[in-house]
Amino acid sequence: MNKEDKDRQIIENYQENEKMMILVFAQWCINHDLKPEQLYEEAYPNQIQNKILLEVLENTVPKNESEKIEDQMVIQALQLFGNDDLAFIVQKEIEKRERE
Repeated sequence: MNKEDKDRQIIENYQENEKMMILVFAQWCINHDLKPEQLYEEAYPNQIQNKILLEVLENTVPKNESEKIEDQMVIQALQLFGNDDLAFIVQKEIEKRERE
């Protein structure tokens, strides 16, 4: 495998992992009756719609069919990919839920 193929492989792996992180975030939102697009817009108000988010929403399932997704797992996954603003919004929603 030459350097160009390795570079392409690394990029493809990153993109797949990023999609998985977004899917976990979206499913977590659905499991807690939150709208992923709304939270994303709150975190990044000046960005246009996230195409990957819209794409992965098609792969989410109703919350009664989903496995439990731990709050901290979502936050850590978001932070791992540099989505600190979105992780902050998720944390705010967790705290709001805990107060209710």
